[in-house]
Amino acid sequence: MPRKLILEDKILKLRAFWRSEHRPPSYSEMLDLFGYKSKNSVFGLVRHLEQRGYLVKEGGKLSFLPKMTGGVRNLGAIAAGFPTQEEEQKSEAISLDEYLVRDPDHTYMLTVRGDSMIDAGIQPGDLVLVEKGPAPQQRDIVVACVDNEWTLKYYMKDQAGVRLEPANPKYHFIRPQRSLEIGGVVRAVIRKY
Repeated sequence: MPRKLILEDKILKLRAFWRSEHRPPSYSEMLDLFGYKSKNSVFGLVRHLEQRGYLVKEGGKLSFLPKMTGGVRNLGAIAAGFPTQEEEQKSEAISLDEYLVRDPDHTYMLTVRGDSMIDAGIQPGDLVLVEKGPAPQQRDIVVACVDNEWTLKYYMKDQAGVRLEPANPKYHFIRPQRSLEIGGVVRAVIRKY
């Protein structure tokens, strides 16, 4: 158990270095950073961190992975119904990119305007992560260009063809008259409080 605490301390120091310098430290800088006396200690630490997915070595240079640079600790679960006694559980840090994005090369973000999807939990000002490429399935929330206007709606298919449905009773569904282009399927919604 103490070994893990020592590793967590090293990770915190490396993250602090990354945030201030915007790069991983060199092997020499790690000697000073950790108070090591030999580069063998640094090589051992680097190997340990590489095995655990915190960094990679490419041509003698270090590159930090998202687990090192952008992780937020997941402390366990919390009841949203009746209160229960929850204990803080130590667990690995996760990158929100890794958690939310399936295919980074085909994913983009949009800021939501309007309230047509409010009953789907999507409010004005929210960010949606959209994956371009996969064919939409029935009831997927999609970004679509309908008759040269972009919108965010549920994708529905019936005997008459495709219709895009809002998640707000104030609005009516849209059926393309001239053109329909699917810009992607919504994979996540992000909201700041």
